[in-house]
Amino acid sequence: MTRAVCPGSFDPVTNGHADIFRRSAAIFDELVVATGTNPSKSRLFDPEARMEMLREVCADLPNVTVMGFDGLIVDFCREIGAQAIVKGLRGGNDYEFELPMAQMNSHLTGVETVFVAADASLGYVSSSLVKEVALLGGDVSGLVPEGVLARLQQKVAERRA
Repeated sequence: MTRAVCPGSFDPVTNGHADIFRRSAAIFDELVVATGTNPSKSRLFDPEARMEMLREVCADLPNVTVMGFDGLIVDFCREIGAQAIVKGLRGGNDYEFELPMAQMNSHLTGVETVFVAADASLGYVSSSLVKEVALLGGDVSGLVPEGVLARLQQKVAERRA
């Protein structure tokens, strides 16, 4: 059985993430969508809220589970017996950022990284841009799943109040 981990902050989860989850779930026997804590990033949603959104988005994928993790992704992979890490790539900048991490992860534990190219129609979508546009009053309804949109709109309203 092949188990892969798709890690990220998913703050918030986007339609681009959901597309990578669906396509990766078709490749691997089991996919673990793992949201971690990265102290260098500021978060709009707390870890539990992100995991709830991920569970909703992945509810129709029977071989996908959602988990949280702390520390190095390779240590998490080792703990759960995952053979691979899945990373979505939107373009060359993502590749340049992700490649050294993939090489380090392989060096540390032998866990391979599989890159999945973003769907061309979603290649510009990122959590950071979605948050920025939403906080500035823009319409992000086509960029995030419906349940995520409702939570994002609520967070924006809370920030404005």
